[in-house]
Formats: sequence, structure tokens, C-alpha cells
Amino acid sequence: MEKLQLPASAAAPLERSWTEAESFVYCAQLTRSHYENFPVGSSLIPQELQPAVHSLYAFMRTADDFSDEDRREGDESERMEWLNSWEQMLSDCERGKADHPIFIALSATLKRYQLPVQWLRDLLHAFKMDVTVRRYATYEDLLKYCSYSANPVGRLILTLFGYRSDELYQLSDSICTALQLANHWQDVGVDLNKNRIYLPQESLTRYSVSEADLFRRVATPAFKQLLAFEVSRARDLFIQGRPLPNKVQGRLKWELRFTWHGGVRILDKIEKADFDVFRKRPVVTKADWFGIALRSLF
Repeated sequence: MEKLQLPASAAAPLERSWTEAESFVYCAQLTRSHYENFPVGSSLIPQELQPAVHSLYAFMRTADDFSDEDRREGDESERMEWLNSWEQMLSDCERGKADHPIFIALSATLKRYQLPVQWLRDLLHAFKMDVTVRRYATYEDLLKYCSYSANPVGRLILTLFGYRSDELYQLSDSICTALQLANHWQDVGVDLNKNRIYLPQESLTRYSVSEADLFRRVATPAFKQLLAFEVSRARDLFIQGRPLPNKVQGRLKWELRFTWHGGVRILDKIEKADFDVFRKRPVVTKADWFGIALRSLF
């Protein structure tokens, strides 16, 4: 098999030495060149926090590319090597040793804000799962995956803003897991292209939906019932996390409201499509975002 090419964000920077200031600029440029549901580039993030957020995003974005960019059958071992190398660079960074601009910036961020490195390791664990795990037997298994793939992001943002409370972390976990599930349910058809099924196997059995049914990409009555059940569970998690925005101050309050309403709107769009995510992927439009902004403000 032809050797995979490293993402540019991982390979090219090693060709020269970087100062800390240059490294933060590099991370900012990488962040602005991508679009994500999570508001890492939002103007609601205070200017003084944006370099830290950009360094965290650059770390996550590159690791995500390691796990999922241009997937080909049989390339799992090489992707795992990349992720293991990234994890070793994180360990070196924790000890104050960094040559790559992402880790130079990340080292400064971790030191300044006293962020738990374990949350970054959890994210790497999730990316490794993306390489090797294609099915989830139970809903609890899927929630465990979300605890690695989504929840650390919310905890990192809260901590950057100065909040270190188990109560707030738990509320954030509910929202982040709900966001992850909402993304999975809008992307059922997209994930099938990668031979990946996030719908729990126990739910497929419960509603008599086979994998062959899924790959036929037809929203049968049984599939609609299944997806309605999973959307309802995600909505329950959003409701559990709803108090969080009112427990924080300043711009973070509006950022969290915006994020919460955006995630709920994805579920609304799935329902509006009568749970047929195969015919057309439900997306949040510019008009939707305008309404979300108004609801977030008022």
C-alpha cells in the first residue's frame, strides 16, 4: 500500500525552529482555516483567551486528521503510529520539551492555565478508537466514547475561563455528549461511507433494523422509530445540561447558550426531516443560526 502522507500541520513545521509567538500565530492560522461545530474560533471568546483556544484546537485538529483524513482500508497501523507519536510529543510537552509549533504553543497554554493534560490524553484515546472501533454494542459504550471524544473539550473551555467546579463539569459533559450524539445522528449516512455505525447494536436489535438495512440507506418505518428514540435520548442530555449557561458569567454565558441552541436545532432538523437522514443530511442553515443567535440573546 502507498504510504500515507502526513497532514501538513504535522510534517511541514518540523523543517525549521519556531518561537513561542510564531507558534501561536501558526495555531491561529490553522484554526481559522477550518470550520467546526464547536465554537473554537468564535468572536465571543475573549481576545486574551483566543491564543490558548487556538493551541488546543490545533492539537485536536491534527490528531483528528491522523485518525480520519482520507481513510483507506488497511491503513490502521500507520494511523496508530501517528497518534502514538503525537501522544509521545504531548508527554514531552508536559515535561517542557517541544519542537513542533503546536506543542510549543500548547506547552505555554498548559502552564499558564494549569490545564489537566489527562483531558488531552482522553481526546487522543478517542481518536485511537476512531481508527479501530467501527461498532458500539450498547448505549453505555457509546457514552463512554463520548466521555473521551467530546466531554474533555467542554471541560477545557470552562477551565480556561476560570471555572473549576465538578457541578459545572457535569453539566458541560451532558451538553458535550449531546452535541456529539446530535452530530452522529445527522451523519448516519456519512459514517456508513466509512463503514462506521454509531447507532448502538442493542438499539438496532430492539427496533429490528439490520446493518444491511442501514447500508440500503432507506429510512424505513423501523429506522425512523430507532432514530427517533436516539434523538430523544440526546435531547434529554441537552435538557440536563441546560442550566450551565446561567451558572457562568460574561461572554461564556452567550457562547454556551449559542452552542446549546445550535445542538438542539440539529435534533429539530432531524425531526423535521421525518428522521430521513439518508435522502438529505439535516444541517443548520444561516437562517437557523440567525434565529439561534436571537434565542441565545433573549
